[in-house]
Amino acid sequence: MQPSKLGTGVGAPMRRVEDGRFLRGRGRYVDDMPAADAARMVLLRSPYPHARLLRVDAMAARAMPGVLLVLTAADITELGVLRCVTPRHRRDGQPLTQTPWRMLAGDTVRYVGDPVACVVAETLAQAQDAAEAIAVDYAPLPAVTASIEAAAPDAPELWPGLIPGNESFLFRLGDAAAVERAMAQAAHVVRLPFRVTRVSANPLEPRNLLASYDAAEERYTLVTGTQLPHVMRNEIAEFALGIPTNRLRIISPDVGAGFGMKESPFPEHVLALHAARLLHRPVRWTATRSESFLSDTHARDNDSLAELALSAEGDFLGLRVTTLCNLGAYLAWQGAVSSTNNVGGLAGVYRTPAICTEVRGIFTNTQPTAPYRGAGRPEAIYAIEQCIDLAAQEMGLDRVALRQRNLIQPGQMPFQTGLDYRYDSGDFPKNMAMALAAADWAGFAARRAESEARGRLRGIGIANAIESAGGPHRNPMEEAAEIRFDSGGSVTLLMGSHNHGQGHETVFRQIASERLGIPPERIRFICGDTETVTHGRGTIGSRSMMAGGGALVAAAARIVERGKRLAAHFLEASEADIEFAAGEFRVAGTDKGIGIEALAKRSYVPGALPKGEELGLSALLINRPGDATFPNGCHIAEVEIDPETGECTLLRYLVVDDVGTVINPLLLKGQIHGGVAQGFGQVFGENIIYQNGQLLTGSFADYPMPRASDFPPLSVLSNPQPTASNVLGVKGAGEAGTVGALPVLMSAVMDALRPHGVTWLDMPATPERVWRALNNEREARAT
Repeated sequence: MQPSKLGTGVGAPMRRVEDGRFLRGRGRYVDDMPAADAARMVLLRSPYPHARLLRVDAMAARAMPGVLLVLTAADITELGVLRCVTPRHRRDGQPLTQTPWRMLAGDTVRYVGDPVACVVAETLAQAQDAAEAIAVDYAPLPAVTASIEAAAPDAPELWPGLIPGNESFLFRLGDAAAVERAMAQAAHVVRLPFRVTRVSANPLEPRNLLASYDAAEERYTLVTGTQLPHVMRNEIAEFALGIPTNRLRIISPDVGAGFGMKESPFPEHVLALHAARLLHRPVRWTATRSESFLSDTHARDNDSLAELALSAEGDFLGLRVTTLCNLGAYLAWQGAVSSTNNVGGLAGVYRTPAICTEVRGIFTNTQPTAPYRGAGRPEAIYAIEQCIDLAAQEMGLDRVALRQRNLIQPGQMPFQTGLDYRYDSGDFPKNMAMALAAADWAGFAARRAESEARGRLRGIGIANAIESAGGPHRNPMEEAAEIRFDSGGSVTLLMGSHNHGQGHETVFRQIASERLGIPPERIRFICGDTETVTHGRGTIGSRSMMAGGGALVAAAARIVERGKRLAAHFLEASEADIEFAAGEFRVAGTDKGIGIEALAKRSYVPGALPKGEELGLSALLINRPGDATFPNGCHIAEVEIDPETGECTLLRYLVVDDVGTVINPLLLKGQIHGGVAQGFGQVFGENIIYQNGQLLTGSFADYPMPRASDFPPLSVLSNPQPTASNVLGVKGAGEAGTVGALPVLMSAVMDALRPHGVTWLDMPATPERVWRALNNEREARAT
């Protein structure tokens, strides 16, 4: 679609309207919400990765100045548990066993940071002092933090008698027999064991909350930054507090990023609500950054073996990937999602006829893992793209030509992959052609020579990325949109999809502006309040434009349909003669008309409408979009390595992306840039490390985050191939940058290292690890 004549409709590079208040310090985050008499909550957390709780004595803490309440597991037996909502099965075919993730540990702690007591006091300092005064006797138990070790037959069990062998689920997908035949017939089989490291989301705004209780209504309110307000309300009310959902209101104001980590309920939410009811006063809690490392869900943490079978000519015949997924100590709300829901991405953009995968979910004495930007998609593309690079190396083939040979062609759409997904649209060869030309792939040899002249190692990487967005695949979730005109003629959008950095306030206004012909600055936007917004599934999985945008378009169509009926009455014409364009209803062939806002205002005037016609102008629509979409693209990156220090520098990065219809190219680039930055962070440093069960990377001094200075200008080009699965033709963009960044950056690093004898290096490519790999190879050659 072309930009509307307002210059702010679909396709226009409209600047984010929300930035005006953010840049002036007028954002409303949780800690900005007023509550003059709020008490402060602190949690006492286990210093042991695995131990029996012999005694928790809070007597001294309860007597300390300012202390209002101390809770241990024995004090909250009426509270429920946090559950996993992802259906998976055990090895015997039975549904996976839920792990009782209670708000406070009772008889056993299972990771460093597992909460054992909750203190609420007048001030934060008083709560902290009281928490330190609680006496806890621990009996340490053997601990295991790596999934490979936890899956061993003699590993210490986290859930003896409940989860034998630490294995939560066994997930299989694909035709294993067909893959085995392909392996047997292949001229060459690439085998690549690899690790995708554990990471922490680290949003700019830590997890926080403000809980209150209205005794007159027996009703709770929780103000917290969450991606799924309505879903979280239902979970906490039904399964943790045991109350009807209408007795809990969740308000999610401005959110300083979520990245998937803020989609689920946590023990702190429930404890604060419970404390607020007991104390009849508001309760605040804000995680410190160190506490976030110990209490937020982590992500990724997979150990895999990928095997790619090829013919002598380089045709892909079969792909098999087996994975151990580290679930942590408990099953998180969507703990099984990342390792299983998006494994269809293993097919990539290629015609591999036979693919299968096996995933084992393993419990360890670490924090629970949950979705994080990409949620299994980067891991899948990492597997296939690294295998292709390795195959090209081992078979003496050009890695670009090898990819081109196996690409799905536009004329083959719709295309059923060899595993799970059915792609409906896309031009993968064009993505690659545009990227190769824009990145000057042909000129890389000269750039490499220039780097070598300065004593540097230069590498170039390429990766074709594709993902399922807006799913789950074949079963996409519903979303809600409401357009509400008030009696003054003004319009408000109430969206179930939540904005936490993506720019929803801007793009949903753009869509509404184009469909209703109202300037975006006259449109009010509301999200994130379960009291005001009727329903919402929320913002996860790059679904907002296809699901929320689709619901908004349908709601706008209902507004226009009813508006034509009202306009026919006001203009004394036949409804069939009423046209609508640019915000005005007109009688065809005449100059008689009425603007939509004026019509809305008149629709509330008693007696102005025909008898039996309801007053007002509004539309609420909860719809379920078509199938998941498949955004795709080609990433090319160049890095330079200092062999004396191992330091890697990103020199160039280019993306050609197909996200279907582009609603706002400016915001699209921002989403791609952000995703690439998070992929860069994981490739070049982010890595949660445990030793003897203790978290070693518990601060930004040990867990390096990417900085703006790490990046050259990132070039983003579009190759839009709209999908027919939703009315806007959009495919989703929120995770696309990360999906391609992990494989392409490691591809570039390995391209720089392979000429010097380094055949493989797992992420992260830190200076120490790169230097050691090069130095080990030098020493091996010297001997």
